[in-house]
Amino acid sequence: MRPLTSDLLLKAYALGIFPMARSRTEPRLYWIDPDQRGILPLDGFHVPKSLRKVLKRGGFELRVDTAFSQVIEGCARTTRTRPDTWINDQIATLFIDLYRLGLAHSVETWQGGRLVGGLYGLALGGAFFGESMFSTETEASKVALVDLVARLKIGGYRLLDTQFVTEHLVRFGAVEIPREKYLRMLSDAIELPAAFPRQPVAWEAAL
Repeated sequence: MRPLTSDLLLKAYALGIFPMARSRTEPRLYWIDPDQRGILPLDGFHVPKSLRKVLKRGGFELRVDTAFSQVIEGCARTTRTRPDTWINDQIATLFIDLYRLGLAHSVETWQGGRLVGGLYGLALGGAFFGESMFSTETEASKVALVDLVARLKIGGYRLLDTQFVTEHLVRFGAVEIPREKYLRMLSDAIELPAAFPRQPVAWEAAL
């Protein structure tokens, strides 16, 4: 089998497929190409009322790309409510390589100098592929998601790919679309000259 490299990974994402492991300790990766693809429309993003109150209180500090490896570790970590994950060591290594190339990014939620939540993903042109998120404090990952959407809007992105739709993401406006429609949107988005902002952004820009 041909070794999976960061270059091959980029080509796969551009074609609409992505890898997952069956468990945290499973060394083998499987290519996923779902019939129905999850996306979070940037122009239809919804911030729940309860989360708006959290954002207005401003109890979290948002940072970008300062603790990428720690964010992946947090996303891969098993918990009482999440006994296993799909992020194995190979996926973590590949995305760290992409981060070093400036193509993968993390949005991090800090509190009292501690990393308490965040998310990471891959940026290709005007498409952002959200991979995973984690939280050790209530609402921390949700705050990171709002910050991500604000950055994508400011940066000129057209597509936020969530791969699948969860009950959690539905609250923000996530929907499923057929593979054919997704591939058309992806093809258009990756040709755009978007740029991932690293400067602080106002969460209201996500609306």
